[in-house]
Amino acid sequence: MGRLFGTDGVRGVANSQLTPELAFRLGQAGAYVLSKEHPHPRILIGKDTRISGDMLEAALVAGICSVGADVLRVGVLPTPGIALLARTLDVSAGVVISASHNPVEDNGIKFFDSTGFKLPDAIEDEIESIVLSEEKPWEVPIGGEVGRVIEINDAGRRYIDFLKGTVGRLDGLKVVLDCANGAASYVGPVVLREFGVEVIPICNTPDGVNINVVCGSTHPEQLQRAVLEHGADMGLALDGDADRLIVVDEQGNILDGDFIMVICALAQKEKGTLTQNALVVTVMSNLGLHLALKGAGMAIYETQVGDRYVMEELIRTGAKLGGEQSGHIIFLDHNTTGDGLLTALHLLAVVKERQVPLSQLASQMQRLPQVLLNAVVQHKEQLMQDERVLAKVKEVEKVLGGRGRVLVRSSGTEPLIRVMVEGPDQGKLKELAQGVIDIIVECDK
Repeated sequence: MGRLFGTDGVRGVANSQLTPELAFRLGQAGAYVLSKEHPHPRILIGKDTRISGDMLEAALVAGICSVGADVLRVGVLPTPGIALLARTLDVSAGVVISASHNPVEDNGIKFFDSTGFKLPDAIEDEIESIVLSEEKPWEVPIGGEVGRVIEINDAGRRYIDFLKGTVGRLDGLKVVLDCANGAASYVGPVVLREFGVEVIPICNTPDGVNINVVCGSTHPEQLQRAVLEHGADMGLALDGDADRLIVVDEQGNILDGDFIMVICALAQKEKGTLTQNALVVTVMSNLGLHLALKGAGMAIYETQVGDRYVMEELIRTGAKLGGEQSGHIIFLDHNTTGDGLLTALHLLAVVKERQVPLSQLASQMQRLPQVLLNAVVQHKEQLMQDERVLAKVKEVEKVLGGRGRVLVRSSGTEPLIRVMVEGPDQGKLKELAQGVIDIIVECDK
């Protein structure tokens, strides 16, 4: 068995790869490792709306209680809400059952520590070694030492109240909110309305199987149409667990996380609130972002892909704003993970303060043409070191001649290798990217 933990917890096809048995063992091992300093540990559990969440939650609860820890069950809540409660309630850890933007058949289990941060690799490795071991390092509790389940019925309200303390009123703005039929389907419209926003919610009727289906941050086409139909100031697209945000401006143009970060970073710099005068991004961010922010005199720190690595760099540098092109954006002054609703509120606040259309704010960044293609593979780690693939990448870099770049990386959550090519000639980019994909597929046989 390969490493269980990817860049965002343990993920797989629910009831096939991510089985109830595995969830049970993760519950046991996670509770044991994360609760060593607590005489009677308590573990918080939340989930998104996918149908397999109930099954995996039941298995996790059983595993946690079987090692003597109590479970605080909050039900459906965005991932950043779990991170918030993990650090504000008296718990040893928080657990999220979600596969984010992935299709309904997938699910995942992700841990936060008692300060609301994702676990470092060393702790994940310790949990994994126990899961894969035949031995149990804990004493099996019996009688009154077995854990119990405590229902937390006001989790959504706690998260909403937290968000309401982050920016000022937003009266006068009209917004279409795509909830991806996911974890923010209830709290999302409520929090925006309580800020005074006129909200048109769409894709906010989850039925267990429609999460992320032709909606949300990975499919904003429906949102584009709705923004134009309703004459909205903007559209907001969350993903299944609401930790990322993609935006549509009033003209129907899609704005990814790079645009959002540029708008927010420049606004903070103008107000003198951009900590360390810096932004943290990943290698996937567009060169246009670098040009826009360096032109404004900002420092830009770059990491590998994954919001956990963005977080590590924020802590290392002392910066407070960072994120990914995919829409995972961290406002570290407020929360310890990407937060789609928090990001939306900050963006809306800039529009409110400036009294200009979102499209005008987005024009502060000129996006260089970029093509991203994926190859479904079986041996992604080996392919990343394959000499034929590396030679093809060098060939493409030579063609670009220093006026662009090529990036090849393996997904941390899916059996994919992603190829991104960026440069001034849009027509040439897809051909170059496809050439790399073809070599990868051939070498995977």
